[in-house]
Amino acid sequence: MGAFIGLLSFLLFIVVVLVILGLPGGLIYVVQQQTFVIIERLGKFNRITGPGLHVKIPYFERMAKRVDMRTNQVSFRIDAKTKDNVTVTMDIAAQYHVNQSWGQIPQESGVYRSYYMLVDPVAQMSSYLIDALRSSVPSYTLDEVFEKKDSIASDVNATVSALMISYGYDLVGTLITSIALPKDVEQSMNRINSAQREQIAAQSLAEAERIKIVTEAKASAEAMEQAGRGIAAQRKAIADGIADSLEVIKQSGVSANEANQLFLFTQWTDMMNEFAKTGKASTVVLPSDFTQTSSMFEQMLAAGSALPKEK
Repeated sequence: MGAFIGLLSFLLFIVVVLVILGLPGGLIYVVQQQTFVIIERLGKFNRITGPGLHVKIPYFERMAKRVDMRTNQVSFRIDAKTKDNVTVTMDIAAQYHVNQSWGQIPQESGVYRSYYMLVDPVAQMSSYLIDALRSSVPSYTLDEVFEKKDSIASDVNATVSALMISYGYDLVGTLITSIALPKDVEQSMNRINSAQREQIAAQSLAEAERIKIVTEAKASAEAMEQAGRGIAAQRKAIADGIADSLEVIKQSGVSANEANQLFLFTQWTDMMNEFAKTGKASTVVLPSDFTQTSSMFEQMLAAGSALPKEK
């Protein structure tokens, strides 16, 4: 009999729990991590409950709002005009979350203000951002907008963040994710960039050609200088050799005139030997009488004086 009563009591307890849980107003509720719940009693704010298991009075109390404390993002697109009258289209992404400060009383907390201060806080924040961007972009030229987009976004974020904090929201960051130009402006910029690159390429080629010409001229001048030095040294060596040879010939008893004839004959025979080896000479001067080769120099002088002189 006692076992039967115990089983009946247990079943009664289960029925009571099910009835309580099934009440339309609810008695027990669970709050997830990174979430807070605003509880109202008879339409008036009563308290804020954090993560865990909680109890509320059915019919008299209700969960007015589950406030997510995680960071969210809103994205939108705006058109703005730059300082040089170019209309650009910018994609904006803003990250935000509910302010986690609590203050002295619940009414000063970010959770309370995020629910009771604005009907649509995300739309209000987007409006602030759009207004701040359209006020900031006209201060920059098109090139500056591309170069300083992060700085522009940072300034706008600071301005809007100061406004949204009073509504219980922290603006974590604002990003300008892309900047689009009108087709005609984009094509014009591409043509300008192409012309600038071609100009730089032409200047580089001209500079390379100039360096090549200067280098070749320097090399040619140095080669000619070295050749001149070689010829001078060669002539000096020949003169020194002739002087030494004449001194030796004089010591042997040969006269100066005979010595000169001997040198002329020797040079003529050397020339003929060189011609016989190469065969590349275009003009050959031969004596009129091979039995008198010693008169070769006189015949060459006579031939030169017999040519008609130009008037």
